[in-house]
Amino acid sequence: MSESAGAAPSNLNVANALTALRLLLVPVFAWLLLAEGGTNPSLRIAAAAVFLIASLTDWVDGWWARKYDLVTTFGKVADPIADKALTGVALIGLSWLGLLPWWVTVVIIGREVFVTVLRFVVISDGVIPASRGGKAKTVSQMLAITMYLLPLTGAWVTIRTGVMALAVILTVVTGIDYAGRALAVRRRGELVREAFRP
Repeated sequence: MSESAGAAPSNLNVANALTALRLLLVPVFAWLLLAEGGTNPSLRIAAAAVFLIASLTDWVDGWWARKYDLVTTFGKVADPIADKALTGVALIGLSWLGLLPWWVTVVIIGREVFVTVLRFVVISDGVIPASRGGKAKTVSQMLAITMYLLPLTGAWVTIRTGVMALAVILTVVTGIDYAGRALAVRRRGELVREAFRP
């Protein structure tokens, strides 16, 4: 049941609980990935499972918060932190183990930092909604990282390389697109301020 009209939703809700769970799963995931130098197939599979579950909670908590009007300040702050912590730990861990080139990790994390800074720069002028490209980027990253976490062999190694290549391309393209949309929002904000300036 949604909160009564005009009342701010409580921070103690299902959506925020899922976000908190995702944050708690990050160190568990990190341990499973890095234990025994990443050489234990069972631990790698467990790490992939935890990563996938944690990633799916991101979609569920966002959907739940919007459906039941449970968007809170805590959720707005903690949700992106949880997302970036999970993805960042996964990428850095894979590169640390020599399973993923460091440049891939730098490009993806660099893009996320860039977009986060832009979001704060234009926050007073408006909100930039997620694009279809951004959603495709997120899905491709989640799939690519999951495939790299699994102890795949043979043709699957080539397939996961292709999926990661797609994820990197979408990461760069959507980052450029986001920069353009952020600039447009900033300009609109400046025009509004100019119009109301005495």
